[in-house]
Amino acid sequence: MSISASDFFTSEEQEDIKQAIMNSELDTSGEIRVHIESVCKGDVLDRASYVFHKLGMTKTAQRNGVMIYLAVRNRKFAIIGDKGIHNVVPPDFWDSIKSKMLDLFRDGKFCDGLILAITESGKQLKKYFPHSKDDINELPDDISFGKK
Repeated sequence: MSISASDFFTSEEQEDIKQAIMNSELDTSGEIRVHIESVCKGDVLDRASYVFHKLGMTKTAQRNGVMIYLAVRNRKFAIIGDKGIHNVVPPDFWDSIKSKMLDLFRDGKFCDGLILAITESGKQLKKYFPHSKDDINELPDDISFGKK
């Protein structure tokens, strides 16, 4: 029997991932989300883009949302950033983070890989989208789970 997306991480790991999101967002107006599904049929970037829009990630004031997408059964993942981010980060930014994640994933350290990606994304967002005193948390910090 295959594990479902919502059971892939323990409740403690889910809390660690959420805490990493909250910590990373302390220094930036950017928004970071993690979405986990059991299966991704088709192209992972197409699916991640669909979920990105479905979760309202394009509705941030500065268009500076980042979503880390993970399909656990077929081991696909992607990082999607909104257009405000793509206008300012280096072209290889997402590739660099994905490579670091993959190294940890290969060792079975999925939680560590997600936390690393969240932390690295937050550091980059801080450079271009620093936190301001009137900043609000525009999107939930909880992990979202697909039904697939």
